[in-house]
Amino acid sequence: MSQYNCIIKKRNRHRCIEPECHASAVGKTNKCVAHGGGKRCNEPECKASAVGKTNKCVAHGGGKRCNEPDCQASAQGKTNKCVAHGGGKRCIELNCQASARGKTNKCVAHGGGKRCNELNCQTGAAGKTNKCVAHGGGKRCNEPDCQSSVQGKTNKCVAHGGGKRCIEPDCQAGAAGKTDRCKAHGGGKRCNEPDCHASAQGKTDKCKAHGGGKRCPNCIDWIDSRCGSSNYDGYCATCFKIIFPNDKRSKVVYRHTKEIMVRNIINKNFDGFIHDTTLYTGNCDCTHRRRIDHRKLIGNTILAIETDEFGHRGYDKKDEEIRYDDVYMIHSGKWIFIRFNPDINISKIDIQDKLNKLVETINECIYRIEKGANIELVEIKKLYC
Repeated sequence: MSQYNCIIKKRNRHRCIEPECHASAVGKTNKCVAHGGGKRCNEPECKASAVGKTNKCVAHGGGKRCNEPDCQASAQGKTNKCVAHGGGKRCIELNCQASARGKTNKCVAHGGGKRCNELNCQTGAAGKTNKCVAHGGGKRCNEPDCQSSVQGKTNKCVAHGGGKRCIEPDCQAGAAGKTDRCKAHGGGKRCNEPDCHASAQGKTDKCKAHGGGKRCPNCIDWIDSRCGSSNYDGYCATCFKIIFPNDKRSKVVYRHTKEIMVRNIINKNFDGFIHDTTLYTGNCDCTHRRRIDHRKLIGNTILAIETDEFGHRGYDKKDEEIRYDDVYMIHSGKWIFIRFNPDINISKIDIQDKLNKLVETINECIYRIEKGANIELVEIKKLYC
C-alpha cells in the first residue's frame, strides 16, 4: 500500500461514521462530539460531551468556570469569565457591553445571532427555532392551550408560575427584570422622577403619570396626556371616543361612571355647567389644554367641580399643582375648586349622602360668589378627599 493510500485510510478511520457527517471522530470512538463521540458527561441521563479534563458537560459544571466570586457559570472562549461577567466575544457597537451572538460581531439587540424568519421582523430567533418569542419561537409553556414562552429554566410562562418569583411573603407574581420583586413590590425599572416609586413603563424611564409608556397620538403634546391603548388603535379611550364617535368600540368605552353620576346630579340641580371640555386660551399654544370635569363662569369667578374618582391614585401631585397655575393663566379671574371624592370605600359614607353634600356645597359657593364674599384668587374645597 502506498504512503498516500495509507494516509487516506487513516483519515477515513477517524471520521464520524454517521451518514453525511464529515466531522472528526473523537478519542477512541467512531463518532464526533455532536453524535455522541468522545468522553461523555457522567451525570445520570445526560448525553452531553464532557468538557476539557473534567467528567462533566458545561451545563453540569465541566470545563473552565468563571473566576468571579460565587459565580458557577462557564468561562467563555479564552477568557476567565462567563458571558454575564464580560467573558467571550463582545458586541462591537459603541458603548455596548453585551455578548456577541453566534458567528456575528454583535449582540442580539444590535442585530447579531440568528434572526426571526417572519417577514419584516428584525428580532433575534429564540433557542433552536427560526422565530422570535413574539412569533412563537423558543420553548413554550407546557400548560394546556398556552402559547406563551417559558421563563428561566422552568417549563412554564410567568402567568403559570414560571421564572423567578417575587420574594415578598405570599406574593406569587413574577420578579421583574433583574430584581427579586414584582413591579407592585418595587421590582423592575422605576420612574426616574424625584420621589416617585412607580414602575417605569415600556422602554421609557417614566411611569404613566409622568409620561412614560406609549402615549395617545392625539393628546401626546398635552401636559396631561394619557397612555394609548391597543384596544383603541393606540389612542386613549377618551380621545378615541371623541375622534371616532361612530366606531362600535366608542359605544362601550368606559367613561368614568362616577363622574357621569356627578354630572347628572349637577345638571339636575343647576344650569350652565360645562362638562369635561378642554379649556383653551384665546391664543392657545397647546400647553394649556387642561380639562375640568365641571365648570361654570359666575361673574369673574369660575366655579369648578373635580370628581376625584379612585382618589386620583396614579396622578402626579406636582402636576396637579402646576395644573392650578395653568388654569389660572387661562382665566385670570377668581377660582373656586370643589374636589369631590365619590368612592364609598374611602370614607364609608353612602354615595347619596355624598351627592347631597356636594349639591349643598355648590349652592353655598354660588351664594358667596354672587355676594362677592370670595376674596381669595383661588379657593380649594375638599369633600371626602
